[in-house]
Amino acid sequence: MQLILRPYELKLQHTFRISREARDIQPTLVVELKNGDFSGYGEATSNPYYGATIEKMSSDLMALETFIIEHSNLNPEDFWQTMYPHLKDNMFALCALDLAFNDLFARKKGMKLYEYWGFTIENNPITDYTIGIDTIDKMVAKLKEKPWPLYKIKLGTKEDIKIIEELRKHTDAVFRIDANCGWTVDETIMNAIALKKLGVEFLEQPLKADDWEGQREVFLNSVLPIIADESCQVEADVVKCHNHFHGVNVKLVKCGGLTAAKRMLIEARELGMKTMVGCMTESSVGISAIAHLLPLLDYVDMDGALLLSNDIAKGVIIKEGAISYSDLNGTGVTLTQSSPMERTRI
Repeated sequence: MQLILRPYELKLQHTFRISREARDIQPTLVVELKNGDFSGYGEATSNPYYGATIEKMSSDLMALETFIIEHSNLNPEDFWQTMYPHLKDNMFALCALDLAFNDLFARKKGMKLYEYWGFTIENNPITDYTIGIDTIDKMVAKLKEKPWPLYKIKLGTKEDIKIIEELRKHTDAVFRIDANCGWTVDETIMNAIALKKLGVEFLEQPLKADDWEGQREVFLNSVLPIIADESCQVEADVVKCHNHFHGVNVKLVKCGGLTAAKRMLIEARELGMKTMVGCMTESSVGISAIAHLLPLLDYVDMDGALLLSNDIAKGVIIKEGAISYSDLNGTGVTLTQSSPMERTRI
């Protein structure tokens, strides 16, 4: 088996702003595991908030190259458990590796990944489309540019309610709000009252990730459901979020990939919580992997590739929120662009 690492720089259609950062280019790392005629692909983006860099992911994976190849005969669950002790301090790298291994494993079985898992796709949720923080006029323009039945709106400004009031004038679509840790307890409780009247479905991570006392107060007093994001990174966080949030938004890069995410979603459902998976502005490599978890989800945010001006792969197709799978097995991904910085050894 070959381990091939391909760094890319993904260009966004618009500057993407949330409450704590803005970017025009998203660095990402695509991992390919090649075994004979079969290849599996995985992806993880860089992220300064979580200290994830392309250089660190690449170096940690290349250092494990021989170990990875020696354990390539395992099933995905055992493979994840074997790799975890070596990559537990770099979950983004573990994610990219896990996605590639799941993809390769299912392709060799001649099955789509959701088929290997025994899932049916009749009741899959649709994905929202994200409007990043900008001037009100520009946010309205972005909304008009992309007519969609369901939007995620990034907030965390001094004009949050005004923004939603203005956007509401231009669409009847359902809104979801993501404050990315940008609000206080009182702001959240008061904003929820106004936002519910404006057709908002839920609020995502309004408080700082470690404000558990504040989050409990919000949980008990908010008129809108609250979904954890930054507060729910790894498997141990799911039970912590119970009775503090109404649901969890699992990110593949934070928890170490599809294998861990599937366990987290199943646990959340057993606890009676709503389930969601979100993206990190990945290409169609990462987005196509998310699609195979849809049968476990109440909500999904997998619009990352739609925000790009240079998607580097083909996989799932998204039209007005509805997701169609590729005809290919595994996660259904094909790379469409080469990387000038590819690293590979046999």
